[in-house]
Amino acid sequence: MTKITPVLMAGGSGTRLWPVSRQSFPKQFAPLMGEETLFQASARRLSGPDFADPIVMTNSDFRFIVAEQLDQIAIHPGAIVIEPSGRNTAPAILVAALMVASKDPEGLLLVAPSDHVIPDHAAFARAVRQGVGPASEDRIVTFGITPDRPETGYGYLELAGKGDGPQPLARFVEKPDAATAAQMLTQGNFLWNAGIFLFRADTMIDAFRAHAPEYLSPVLTALDEARDDIGFLRLAREPWVSLPDQSIDYAVMEKAPNLTVVRFSGHWSDLGGWDAVWREALLEAPAENGVVVDGNSTAIDCQDVLLRSDGSDVQVVGIGLTDVMVVATSDAVLVADKSRAQDVRHAVSALKAKGCKQATSFPRDHRPWGWFETLALADRFQVKRIVVKPGASLSLQSHVHRSEHWIVVSGTARVTVDDKVTLVTENQSIYVPLGAVHRMENPGKVPMVLIEVQTGSYLGEDDIIRYEDVYARGSAE
Repeated sequence: MTKITPVLMAGGSGTRLWPVSRQSFPKQFAPLMGEETLFQASARRLSGPDFADPIVMTNSDFRFIVAEQLDQIAIHPGAIVIEPSGRNTAPAILVAALMVASKDPEGLLLVAPSDHVIPDHAAFARAVRQGVGPASEDRIVTFGITPDRPETGYGYLELAGKGDGPQPLARFVEKPDAATAAQMLTQGNFLWNAGIFLFRADTMIDAFRAHAPEYLSPVLTALDEARDDIGFLRLAREPWVSLPDQSIDYAVMEKAPNLTVVRFSGHWSDLGGWDAVWREALLEAPAENGVVVDGNSTAIDCQDVLLRSDGSDVQVVGIGLTDVMVVATSDAVLVADKSRAQDVRHAVSALKAKGCKQATSFPRDHRPWGWFETLALADRFQVKRIVVKPGASLSLQSHVHRSEHWIVVSGTARVTVDDKVTLVTENQSIYVPLGAVHRMENPGKVPMVLIEVQTGSYLGEDDIIRYEDVYARGSAE
């Protein structure tokens, strides 16, 4: 069998799993279910002898996270494509189809979200193999999940027949109300729409030409004018931002006559809310009274609850709770009835309207060289903890509004300040005056940790003038 090119969609924000999932570090990159992240589990699921190296569609903010997480599981990306702005799934899928078609017009692609849970990899691989025949014969194959409850949070696929093999698609069905969902569950020919597609590259390009021709020219131009960015493929901005913001379902699938559905009866979840995380946890480890807690949480006389804290510094205790979700991070706490799990996104909107940074950003900010977090922030000063990976280097830079004092607490830093280079080891410090051109590097083989004290009239991350940067970033990255 010709190898299938996986296309992993990794640019979403996952607001329904706030506060653990945020715009700056969404759910696909978090270890929500086990030690691996959802993105890593998805990449591993679409690897092996049947698959080529994956194409990952993401944005500039996540490109280094994608590369690092793939490296951690020893999966080499065929390409990490940077979308200049979010335009939903339609143009991203067309980009991938055009990339594969440039080498093999009849090459097969499997498009999948990177934040789904599918524990049985072998069963999923069998379902994919079922779809290879129809996809090779100019069909667009979509995968439907056998429903086990009258779910109102998913779209549905209506099959033209009731057999177990690949079936023609009768129609897409929008998210139903509870009564309609119950009726569809009883009928047996309705499946949940997983948003996973298998097709030949030329088949998808022809589908866009027939049903969404307005995408072709701008996407082709964005791809033709794309540039290599230290191993990433950065699409051209100008043609891209003119594209309609549409999902592949609306742009193509709901209009295409050549759709086939493969039924997947194994376990699947899109982890679309904290209620889904609660269900998944109970499936993995059934708990008395439906109580799901982590090591930083305690439940007393509770029933059907989820208690979760992402750090030992914040202990969550629930007493006498029923059907409640409590999720805590170092800077935010969510308390909600489980039946309102889909409304968590409204909380994010409300926080944005108030100007709360917790709506989109974490205290810990990931960078290609490591990460930092703010420990204290007040008028004219800020204290940060900074962790630099072995061999990594911050950019050569200066600041207009602040000076910095660095104290190394673990490892060794090579520090450049103007024309002087100094090795700074544990318990040593160095001062970076306002306006000085400076750089910090970790020449060692273990992470380097330091405390940074900033003082000045403005302490924002955009007060950076970069002169050299091995990661080719702009001033605010």
